[in-house]
Order: sequence, then C-alpha cells, then structure tokens
Amino acid sequence: MSFRGMSPPVGPQRVYGGQVAGQALVAAGRTVAPERVVHSLHGYFVRPGDPVEPIAYEVENIRDGRSFSVRRSVALQHGKPIFFMSASFQLSQEGLDHQTPVPPDVPAPDAVPTMADRLARYPERLGIWGQIPRPIDVRYLGEPGWVRPGERPADPSPRVWMRIDGKLPDDPLLHACALTYASDLTLLDSVLSAHGEVWGPGGVVGASLDHALWFHRPFRADEWILYDCASPSASGARGLATGQMFTVEGRHIASVVQEGLLRRVWE
Repeated sequence: MSFRGMSPPVGPQRVYGGQVAGQALVAAGRTVAPERVVHSLHGYFVRPGDPVEPIAYEVENIRDGRSFSVRRSVALQHGKPIFFMSASFQLSQEGLDHQTPVPPDVPAPDAVPTMADRLARYPERLGIWGQIPRPIDVRYLGEPGWVRPGERPADPSPRVWMRIDGKLPDDPLLHACALTYASDLTLLDSVLSAHGEVWGPGGVVGASLDHALWFHRPFRADEWILYDCASPSASGARGLATGQMFTVEGRHIASVVQEGLLRRVWE
C-alpha cells in the first residue's frame, strides 16, 4: 500500500529523522488490524530527506500470523529510498512481567524549567534550531552538556521529561508514532555529553544512522514521560546511544537504541 507524508515548513536543510520514522510507522500500522499493537521497530536512514518535497511511503506485508504481523515500510523521495523500517505488531497476550527500576530522585516535571527557560542564557548556541516550533514539550533535568564547549557535565547521562504539547486521540498507533518522533530528539546528546562536546560550529554535526525502539507497556504520549539516555561507546565517527522511557508512575514503557554519525565542524 502507498501513503504520502509532508514535512513542516521549517528551516533545516534536511528532514528530521524522527518525523520520517514516525510517519513510516503510521503507514505500516494502517495496514494492520487495529487490535494488533506495535511492539518493536528497526529502521535505517540511508539518505537525507528533502523538507520541500512530499515523502512517499510504500508498505509491504511481510507476514500476518496468529499473534504477530510484520510490515516493511520504505520512505522515498525523487524515486530513491531515504529510510526503511521493519515493524512488528502483536495481539495482547499475558506472560512474564518484570522491569528495570525508574532512576531514583527524579524531580517532578512541573519542578523542571522548560527548554526555553533553560536555554535562554545561551542564544548563541541555538541559532535557527532555537527558532523552530516544537510539538514536544522537552524539559532537561539538568543543564544540557552541549551548551558549554569543553565542559563535561557532572552527569553525562542526560535525562529529560517530555510529552506531546497537546491532546492526542485515543489511538495507540498515533501515540506510538509520537513517541517514535520524540525518541530521536535528545538521544545523541548523551554521546556529546560524554566528551564535553557541543552541536554546531566549534563542535560536532551529526545525523542518525539507524534507530530501534521496543514498546513494552501501554502509554500516552501526551502525558509526561521520563527519557533516561546514555552512551556506552563512540568510535570511528559513530556514537552509540541508548534510552529508557518511564511514565510518571514509574512504568517502563519503551527502550531505544540508536547509532549516529558524528563529525567535527570548525568555526
């Protein structure tokens, strides 16, 4: 089946990776019975997306089993793939249940400054990125490590509270799409924080190479979600980042892994 996606009219020269991944997931999910909910996705970014051109999504039915459905979703522009994803959907089932605990001593979302307030002292670090409207309310629990060149933060594992800035319909697929979109926002910050690096001139430019996400438990993307990120390794101009997502109540709802391309850029 074929679908069509658009990009918002903003300044960046390429399409945001989380947007493509989220749209590819929605396209795949629209070909699956609604009682089958996505539990994992694995995607690769193969070309930069053009924000001016619409994106075509081609979905292939790989398999429909008794409990699982698998789809392959390919995003195309100018006749060439820019991203492809495999996503698996499952009927609700009972089974073993345990989870990693939520990080201790995390302040409540309302006690954390907004991103605008947190970064107001560093307008020179934001550039056009600071002018882009965002559908996600992101609140760093500490000062982002990438705003001060050469300074390693006390905690190199950035944590943020995030939620959709608005109310979403009661459609689990849309909430999964929104979480996929949001999961690409701050993940690579953990790689930079480990080295005291910053984004942009005098620091590093980056791009997502791949993205994997596992959905563990039901959630709403328009309610607060804690995103706890870390970077276990960086080498060869690539950085690996992992993330765990929790609800305010402490339920572990998702795990994320991404590798990104990171190259130094001079003033």
